[in-house]
Amino acid sequence: MDWLLVIAVFCAFFVKGLVGFANTLVFTSILSFGTSNLNISPLELLLNYPANFYISWKERAFISWKYCLPISLLVLLGILPGVFLLKMGKVEVIKIVFGFVVVFLGLDMFLQGRRETDTKPNRIFLAIVGLLSGLLCGLFGIGALLSAYIGRTTDSTKSFKGNLCVVFFIENTFRIIMYSVTGILTFSTLKLAILLYPVMFLSLFAGMKASDLFNEQTVKKTIYVMLILSGLSLVLTNVVTLFR
Repeated sequence: MDWLLVIAVFCAFFVKGLVGFANTLVFTSILSFGTSNLNISPLELLLNYPANFYISWKERAFISWKYCLPISLLVLLGILPGVFLLKMGKVEVIKIVFGFVVVFLGLDMFLQGRRETDTKPNRIFLAIVGLLSGLLCGLFGIGALLSAYIGRTTDSTKSFKGNLCVVFFIENTFRIIMYSVTGILTFSTLKLAILLYPVMFLSLFAGMKASDLFNEQTVKKTIYVMLILSGLSLVLTNVVTLFR
């Protein structure tokens, strides 16, 4: 097995256990220079699926179904065009635009702090974020935009991780079906994912243990920093891809 792939899985899912997201961008950043998104996305999807289930189950007491189910529906609506765009070809410009949006949201959250959770979310803004997040998930399996929104509207890291991973799990289920129907997901990818599951679970548990050692504010700051780094990674890797 390729050691770079093992390192990518370990790093990505350690980050997943630590902050609840950003694993896709870590995974993609390590592998994107030598592997196409058409091969990276389905593998990372299969690795991410049980990770999202486990975190959702662990933080189930902090999940608000009235909050995460409407978001999940909007994300699913955005996935359909995203999957077909992935099948069609080059999408680097879209990645760069989304990367700048994520950097802006991450900086805003880091500098100004999270909005109070008793502030009612704007429905139009929620719809836009949900649809764009679905498009981004369908294209690349990246939920940074969704993470930024949920990070601003939940009151603790456990609530953030629980609600976010429920949305991810629902989205993953739908995308596995779509990838299978369109031929993006293959049996060889499934076999490779199964071989990598031990590495994924080991790194996930290590990241979750590390998260428990930090206080709430430290984890929040880590989440904001990861959002900024995620956006920058998305921009830089695709600028290089676009012009090489």
